[in-house]
Amino acid sequence: MTYKVYVLENLKRDWYIGHTDNLNYRLARHNNNLVRSTKNKGPWHVIYTEEFQTRAEAMKREEYLKSGRGREYLKEFLNKKRC
Repeated sequence: MTYKVYVLENLKRDWYIGHTDNLNYRLARHNNNLVRSTKNKGPWHVIYTEEFQTRAEAMKREEYLKSGRGREYLKEFLNKKRC
């Protein structure tokens, strides 16, 4: 089993960062208002993913991406990708 760290974006360009072993299922939960932290803030779409072999690795990366430096990395990476 692999785990994915993902970044979602809504129409207001807000981000949500999380990890899961089933991205399609998790995205459906976000978009059906079944996740407290994203409820009534969607629709959400995936803008970034990374894959890991263990949940511990995914959790560590998620924690980093939620930090100041991690958010700066995402901004730079996604700005380059969108150009």
